[in-house]
Amino acid sequence: MKISFSILTRVVLLGLIINVMNVIDSQATGPKKGKWVKLFDGKTLTGWHTYLKPGQPASDKWQVEDGAITLASRGGGDLVTDKEFTNYELELEWKISEKGNSGIIYRVHEDPKYKASYQTGPEMQVLDNERHPDAKAGKNGNRTSGSLYDLLPPSDFSAQKVAGEWNKVKLVVNNGTVEHYLNGKKVVEYKTSGPEWDKMVSESKFKGWEGFNKFNTGHIALQDHGDKVWYRNIRIKEL
Repeated sequence: MKISFSILTRVVLLGLIINVMNVIDSQATGPKKGKWVKLFDGKTLTGWHTYLKPGQPASDKWQVEDGAITLASRGGGDLVTDKEFTNYELELEWKISEKGNSGIIYRVHEDPKYKASYQTGPEMQVLDNERHPDAKAGKNGNRTSGSLYDLLPPSDFSAQKVAGEWNKVKLVVNNGTVEHYLNGKKVVEYKTSGPEWDKMVSESKFKGWEGFNKFNTGHIALQDHGDKVWYRNIRIKEL
């Protein structure tokens, strides 16, 4: 059977076009699995917005200072990623001011029905343990740095560095299991559903919150608790 040169050329060209379109599509859908991707470029707030204000510039209360995202003063609202994620490793560093309070909130569902990011997203606490009263509130230290806020205390209270020093965080969210790491130590691990989770919630401030931790895919938020805080070297790897 003879196939004309022009037909072969068209087939080859069509294949090349399809390959190029697939590459473009994969790039447009976000970071590839297994690749570390920066969520903060160290210079701008590109890729972030104020909670419930997608498509708008972030509040000027959130600024970039010496290569870090910083909350300069109260009233900025929580800063959330433009993109949503399901299974991932998140790494960042944070530094809290004296008597300061903030948090890293994840699995956040952005909907006007929920007025704050913490209504849907669990929180890894960021706190000055020595001076902020929240450290002594809750139960058994479950509001101290590294904790699953108001639910699980960190397994090692010595993992945190003092206010004014940088702390390194790794957060792993993967197929229903979440792990908090603080300065190289795993301090929290839990399942996002099941009898143990239900019991924890029933004994916490989140009892009866219909949307709390119900969304497998969501944004990542940096909390405005009114106190100065810094975040830098923020990157994510989808699993």
